[in-house]
Amino acid sequence: CPAGSFTMGSPKDEPDRSRNEVPHQVTLRAFWAAETEVTQAQWSAVMAVNPSRFPGADRPVERVARADAQEFLNRLAALEPGFQPRLPTEAEWEYACRAGSQTPFANGRPLPTLGWFERNSGGQSHAVKGFQPNAWGLFDCHGNVSEWTADALHDYPDNAVENPRPVTEGNPAIRGGSFADDAEDCRSARRDSARKPSERIGFRFVVDTLPPAWR
Repeated sequence: CPAGSFTMGSPKDEPDRSRNEVPHQVTLRAFWAAETEVTQAQWSAVMAVNPSRFPGADRPVERVARADAQEFLNRLAALEPGFQPRLPTEAEWEYACRAGSQTPFANGRPLPTLGWFERNSGGQSHAVKGFQPNAWGLFDCHGNVSEWTADALHDYPDNAVENPRPVTEGNPAIRGGSFADDAEDCRSARRDSARKPSERIGFRFVVDTLPPAWR
């Protein structure tokens, strides 16, 4: 995800927007994002036990608390020198999801062409990469499972910000919507929070730099 600026939040005329999607300018440094949510195969390789309700090696892991996700990332970092994965901030998540777009959904098309939600999912998660990626090569940003972020749900500023630090006070923010949500809940700007694990919630990670051997 290249360094750049974008308008975070949604315009006042976006259908089904919420009041907490106040549009504001955000500038971010470059970072790398995992192309999919962490899968059950990836989780099991590191953590041994799979907590997911809907089993499948290529399905996203779910029913993990945000603290569990952080423990996975800590263990993953210990396996590869120079690799420091972390949860994205809300700003990083939305920037990566949008991939340069300002439409409600990243590819500018209706949600059924982009991801799993309540009308096409059959009430369960599905294997990652079931739909086309966004312009930056990221899959499943809309639907399938919602994703933990490093932030707590908070009020947006009304001024421009640069590389915002995570807000820690409050319930953890989740983004992206899930297989059980309506289309409007899977928009790029949509915000929600959660207190405990759910079959609707997984995560993906970001890194600031790649290990030298990966470049």
